[in-house]
Amino acid sequence: MPRSIKKGPFIDLHLEKKVLEAVEANNKRPIQTWSRRSMISPEMIGLT
Repeated sequence: MPRSIKKGPFIDLHLEKKVLEAVEANNKRPIQTWSRRSMISPEMIGLT
């Protein structure tokens, strides 16, 4: 069952922090996470 549109996407804060740090440092190494409930955002594309 998909998430309600009015709620918007969900991304765990610790995962979002890792992604932003990797983007700022121009680091292309894979980010390991166990957060299955997080949605893949456009910033995450190309990091793995």
